[in-house]
Amino acid sequence: MIITRTPFRISFFGGGTDYPVWYKKNGGAVLSASINKYCYVISRYLPPFFDCNYRIRYSKYEETKTIAEIEHPSVRECLNHLEFNEGVEIQHNTDVPGMSGLGSSSSFTVGLLNSLYALRGQEVSKLKLALDAIHVEQKRIGENVGSQDQAIAAFGGLNQIRFGGKDDVAVKPLDLPRERMQELEKHLALFFTGFPRNASEVAAEQIKNTPHKVIELKALHALVDEATQVLVSPKESVERLGRLLHEGWRLKKSLSSKITNPFIDEVYEAAMHAGALGGKILGAGGGGFMLIFVKPELRDKVQEALAGLLEVPFKFEFSGSQVIYRMPQDEL
Repeated sequence: MIITRTPFRISFFGGGTDYPVWYKKNGGAVLSASINKYCYVISRYLPPFFDCNYRIRYSKYEETKTIAEIEHPSVRECLNHLEFNEGVEIQHNTDVPGMSGLGSSSSFTVGLLNSLYALRGQEVSKLKLALDAIHVEQKRIGENVGSQDQAIAAFGGLNQIRFGGKDDVAVKPLDLPRERMQELEKHLALFFTGFPRNASEVAAEQIKNTPHKVIELKALHALVDEATQVLVSPKESVERLGRLLHEGWRLKKSLSSKITNPFIDEVYEAAMHAGALGGKILGAGGGGFMLIFVKPELRDKVQEALAGLLEVPFKFEFSGSQVIYRMPQDEL
């Protein structure tokens, strides 16, 4: 039996430049961090005396004879990708709801691949986990997803991730002093807007618009380097990052009509009026979690202004996807 734990993420800058339709030609970059909210995948070989070969437990319950019969697209295609013909049982648990902008789908795919590799006794690099998950989601499933979520879920930490070139994905950790990291955490608040959505459907329009959004996407790309410089420079005030988030949100909204809506705009304006310096909807947009950047002394006012929303406390994490429990099958 194998249990993996894989983090969710918050993305600060560069979202939209991590879609292959953009970075294969222009290059892309994001600034993202993993947080201490996780998905857990439990897997084991299924004993041969059951009536099924595959037993899958998530929000639904599946028992099938063949991989082709499995409805869950990530489970089906991860098993196909690894040519995993042995009977298995897979269970998924999570700290936050899916389709909410924290990269939950990619975290699951990364965690499942990590679990299946470990079940076979194989150790793979974090880069291979990320690239395998990107391949499964973009090529095998055909989802309209970028490439940052898989990378941050696999590696963990606060990273600048670049896309394109011969390596396709390059992860550069930002090795900040603990005090700087804690200062950044104290300026961030995460609120759930209560409107989960299908990221692939929301992203489809953005991808379609990509050829017409060159100026905006280049500006979003440039914000990654500017924000990185703010974080790594001790003399720079971390509050500048909030103002850059505000600029990034303005640009992100222009990429697609599905990224925001009147309710999200009202929430954002209420936070800004209460003293926030910036923020954004996480993920593809359309709902889910909203990240707010606010001075610690004004946090109470923002919380009061957004009292109708659930605030979710979090901290950064630095482990990425990992096997947290391993028991050989013959010991069960």
